[in-house]
Amino acid sequence: MKPNEFERRMREGQCYHSLRFPPGSWVVLRVDGRSFSAFTESRFEKPFDSRFRDMMIAAARALLVDLQGIYAYTESDEISLLLPRNWSLYDRELEKTVSLAAGIASGAFSVACGEPAAFDGRAWLGSDDQSVVDYFRWRQSDATRCALNGWCYWTLRKAGKGYREATRDLERQSVAWKNEMLFSHGTNFNEVPAWQRRGIGLYHETVERMGTNPVTGEEILVQRRQIKVDMELPMKEAYSEFLLERLAS
Repeated sequence: MKPNEFERRMREGQCYHSLRFPPGSWVVLRVDGRSFSAFTESRFEKPFDSRFRDMMIAAARALLVDLQGIYAYTESDEISLLLPRNWSLYDRELEKTVSLAAGIASGAFSVACGEPAAFDGRAWLGSDDQSVVDYFRWRQSDATRCALNGWCYWTLRKAGKGYREATRDLERQSVAWKNEMLFSHGTNFNEVPAWQRRGIGLYHETVERMGTNPVTGEEILVQRRQIKVDMELPMKEAYSEFLLERLAS
């Protein structure tokens, strides 16, 4: 067999290599920690640990910078990265982009943690601005639900209940019941840190600072672009307005 024919046959096996994100579509890359329930249980405080939070922020920051995103959102062990609508890196190849996102997050988190950890990746496509707003509203709603369940579960565990008993106690219980249960144990869920209930956003912002003119030595006002880590994200309609501002930036 001729070398060129052999190579052609082998390349035909890369059946997903030609898939590309549709032109003009919004793309969100989402990565999730692999087996993180077991990974975090013996290493971090429950239900939330600021050390783990900072490691997830480090991974989100790496994704935002390396893949030139416009907004990264992290809650629990997941990160969603919004790419610009005209994003053109890697010829918009789906397979390469998703694998890179998982690799970047895995590497950044592992370095921050000091232990190997892995993320898997997927892609979400949106046709218009409202669909992107709905996506991130959905993930924030998940953050609130998971935070309430996590606080309830670990409150019961720390009160002496085992895994099965704590899980059984929470089955089919309403949000009101869970809030009352926490309150009876001394926790007002509405007063726990906002980042636990709403997630964390990362995005670029322009700030003004005093600098020095390298020629004259004079102090001048300069603009610098930096990444803001927002731990006080708004909710509901205010969050929708916030997201639309990100899309327009």
